[in-house]
Amino acid sequence: MRVSEQGVEETVANGGLAERNRLVVEHVGLVKVLALRLARRVPAQVEVNELVGAGMIGLIDAAGRYRPTLGVPFDAFARRRVQGAMLDSLRDLDWAPRSVRKMRRDVDATINRLRHELAREPEGTEIAAALNVSEAEYDKMLGQISAVDICMMRQLDADTSDSPMMEVAIDPGEGQQVLLERAELKLHLVRAISELPERERQILSLYYHDELTLAEIGQVIGIGESRVSQLRTQAIARLRGRLRQTLQNGMR
Repeated sequence: MRVSEQGVEETVANGGLAERNRLVVEHVGLVKVLALRLARRVPAQVEVNELVGAGMIGLIDAAGRYRPTLGVPFDAFARRRVQGAMLDSLRDLDWAPRSVRKMRRDVDATINRLRHELAREPEGTEIAAALNVSEAEYDKMLGQISAVDICMMRQLDADTSDSPMMEVAIDPGEGQQVLLERAELKLHLVRAISELPERERQILSLYYHDELTLAEIGQVIGIGESRVSQLRTQAIARLRGRLRQTLQNGMR
């Protein structure tokens, strides 16, 4: 997990303890709400209490780092760090077998190859054909990969206001170079999302921004829950490939 318990203790000890404790106590409910919401999206073996525990560490860290001068409400600032701590704890669990991880790499590589060959985003049918599997088998593959992708992306926000949600988890104490690199990576992510097929963009927005469940998204756009899951996984595979290429090119 990125935020260690020792680090949290040191942060809390550095003055302002009463105010930080107040923020933590007042926002315990936020941690529970976010844990319950995330629990609906992860494998059944992940217990809500585990997510709450990780989220509390994120909340304490947020309370220690928060400054009103950031111009961001504490609720928004804490939400990002709580979610981040929970997702980090899920990464530590690493429940996906090697075969599924290899499957994900194969799908990613195929999508990237077809994108270069076709000069556009490939259709699902084209991806299946390139993998030498039927469309039904490809859909099944996407279902298996979806569990691995739980932690690939954090909540996305297309807000372009002065304090977009993607910024509130960035520590103002980070060096200028780190902030510049994050800002540049964010621009590449926004560009990659804008180039996704419209339906996949809509699904990512409803899932990560509006925080709808897969079933709720299916009702909104008129397709089944399993199909929503497959398209979400396919969209993330496209983004992962684009961002990997960007990083390999040094974000030039």
